[in-house]
Amino acid sequence: MSRRRISAVLTALVVGTAAPVLLPAQSASAAPCSSYPNWVAGKSYNAGDIVRYTDGKAYIAEHANPGYDPIISTWYWEPYACDGGTNPGTPSGFVVSEAQFNQMFPNRNSFYTYSGLKAALGAYPAFATTGSDTTKKQEAAAFLANVSHETGGLVHIVEQNTANYPHYCDWNQPYGCPAGQAAYYGRGPIQLSWNFNYKAAGDALGIDLLNNPWLVQNDSAVAWKTALWYWNTQTGPGTMTGHNAMVNGAGFGQTIRSINGSLECDGKNPAQVQSRVNNYQRFTQILGVSPGGNLYC
Repeated sequence: MSRRRISAVLTALVVGTAAPVLLPAQSASAAPCSSYPNWVAGKSYNAGDIVRYTDGKAYIAEHANPGYDPIISTWYWEPYACDGGTNPGTPSGFVVSEAQFNQMFPNRNSFYTYSGLKAALGAYPAFATTGSDTTKKQEAAAFLANVSHETGGLVHIVEQNTANYPHYCDWNQPYGCPAGQAAYYGRGPIQLSWNFNYKAAGDALGIDLLNNPWLVQNDSAVAWKTALWYWNTQTGPGTMTGHNAMVNGAGFGQTIRSINGSLECDGKNPAQVQSRVNNYQRFTQILGVSPGGNLYC
C-alpha cells in the first residue's frame, strides 16, 4: 500500500502482516487548562491551536480563523478537555458498547482496548455526541470503519514496512527530529507519521510526541487520541474533517476523501473505497442505524 499526504501532514498506510512487539506502556494525561495561552480576539489561529477562553475553559481550533469567539463561532472552535477546568471530560455513555466494539473487531490486537478508546474520548467531547442519536452512531461507525481499514481490523499498531522508517524525518522543520531519524514511522489507528505530524498532534493533545513518539504505540489512550485528533481537526485532501462530514450530513464518502481521497476517490481505487464502505455498512448494522446516503467518493 502507498503513502499519502493529508492536509499539512503525511500518513503511512499499513503494509504487511507481522504483529509488532510492544514496549512497556507509558501513561499520559491532559495538560492543565492554565498551560494554554489566553484567547485573543482578532489574533489569527491555525487549526489545532488550543486557547484558554475568558471562562477558564479550553478550546481547540477546528479550522483556521482570524480570532473568532470560541463560544460563538462553534464551527471554528470546539471545547477541549483539560485538567483543572470545567470542560466536559469523557462522555458518560459512548454510543458503541464494549460488546459491539468486540463484535466489530473480533481479531483485534489486545493493544487496542475499549477502555483506551473511552479514555481518549474526553480529548474531543463533540465526537459521537453531536446531533441526533442516529448521527452520533453514524459518526462512531464511520470513524471505526476507516480505522478498521487502516489497521487491518485493529491488528496493526505500527507501519509494517520498516524500509519506510528513515524517510519520515523532515529536517527542514526548526525543531528537527529529536527522537531520531527513523523514529516517526506510522503508528496508531490512523497511522500517524512524520515529525511534523507528531509535533502537531502532540501540541494539540498536550503530550510531547515529538520527543516521545513511542507513546503512540505504547499507550492505548494516546494512540486513540491521535486518531481522534486527525478525525476532528484535519481535512486532509478533502474539504472538511471526518467529524464535520458526518454531523453536517455530507456523508461517509467525504470521510474517505479526508483520509485518503487523493489516492482512492474519483475512481482512483474503487476497491479500497468499497472496503471502507463495507466496514461502515457492517458497523452501522451492528449499531442498528441506517448508513445514510453519499457513501462513496
